[in-house]
Amino acid sequence: MNHKEINRRKEKLKKFSHVISLHENDIIEALYKDFGKPAFEAYLTEINVVQSDLKDAIKNINAWAKPKKVRASILNFPSSDYIYTEPYGKTLIISPWNYPFQLAICPLIAAFAAGNSIVLKPSELTPHTSSLISKIIRETFDVKEAVAVLGDAEIAKSQLAKKWDYIFFTGSPAVGKEVAKAAAENLTPVTLELGGKNPCIIDKSANLQIAAKRIVWGKFINAGQTCIAPDYLLIHKGIKAKFIRLLQQEIVNAYGEDPKLSPDFTRIINKKHFLRLVGMIEEGKTIAGGIYDDENLYIAPTLIDEPSLDSSVMKDEIFGPLLPLLSYESESDLEKIISKYEKPLSLYVFTEDKTFAERIIQKFSFGGGCINDTVVHFSNKRLPFGGVGNSGMGAYHGKKSYDTFSHQKSIVKKATWLDIPLRYAPYGNKLKIIRKLLKWF
Repeated sequence: MNHKEINRRKEKLKKFSHVISLHENDIIEALYKDFGKPAFEAYLTEINVVQSDLKDAIKNINAWAKPKKVRASILNFPSSDYIYTEPYGKTLIISPWNYPFQLAICPLIAAFAAGNSIVLKPSELTPHTSSLISKIIRETFDVKEAVAVLGDAEIAKSQLAKKWDYIFFTGSPAVGKEVAKAAAENLTPVTLELGGKNPCIIDKSANLQIAAKRIVWGKFINAGQTCIAPDYLLIHKGIKAKFIRLLQQEIVNAYGEDPKLSPDFTRIINKKHFLRLVGMIEEGKTIAGGIYDDENLYIAPTLIDEPSLDSSVMKDEIFGPLLPLLSYESESDLEKIISKYEKPLSLYVFTEDKTFAERIIQKFSFGGGCINDTVVHFSNKRLPFGGVGNSGMGAYHGKKSYDTFSHQKSIVKKATWLDIPLRYAPYGNKLKIIRKLLKWF
């Protein structure tokens, strides 16, 4: 381990944290300008997450970078075996618009801590935040260490056409497939943080009041523009009517009788996404919300009752403040509906029945999730975050982030004071001996 180099990275990360602190109000303002994100959400879900990752990396980088000794194989006696980490090299990070500061900067922190150079392509859909990100990076890093490249999808394509040592992408499965194709041209390893239709099950034994409050928060924070937000509810038929009333009340508790007037409710990112969501509203049966304003790109928190599984709101990830409500009676009903879709990024189940919860989380394949809450698994750095199948590949957070951007190099340090001749030719009758020995190892 090069202690001087590790300390250099640590000092640069400290500087990065300081520069971000100086721009905290600018970040909040930029996020509001881009899509009306409230200051509370801007701090909690963006700035705080970034500063927490910086603090974690600064504290632990020496331990993460230190070669890890592992138990040696008896076949290599006498030896000491280690895992060394080394940076991949030139890294491309392509980040999305929904959490444009956090999802750009957190991977950059990990990549730099691991020793890589970084080109970051932030989203063109959040121009104020992306421009500020570029400024903060320039104020912290040398160009050879990290740089932000601004521009539209064509700029991203031109970057993908280059040869990289690692690519980290956060976005939709459709674009993720294009990233994977581009990476395959040079056999470049990738992490793909994608999304999917995240189911949320409400069992008849659930604490309905708590479930309603936590679902409303997890779904409508950032106006539902969250990759791990509950995408649709599966409510036991016996408690559905009561639960709908609780959901409606919790929406009022959070955002008032008219959420458009609430300072705590985000707007839709642009007209294209707005019109897509409006089409879903007009197609379904709304039992709450359904109100929208194209001038302000506002869509109210909306509950859609029993949409067809073939409707537009149930075909793809919604990524907006629309919440379809489906009923079920048996676990076979759950399996039929959930299995209709690709593996989701998250799954949630509300229940007081521990056996039922355990069956659900073991039966279905998904990236991660919660029992009796939503989205909060993202906040624990000791839990790897990532998808499976159509919802992504690879994971990050905490030490896992450092490992994601590091090649794990295996090293055997062999002693010379003893050299057992069994493995060397000529082999003679050594086969009988080696067979007997290997049965014991």
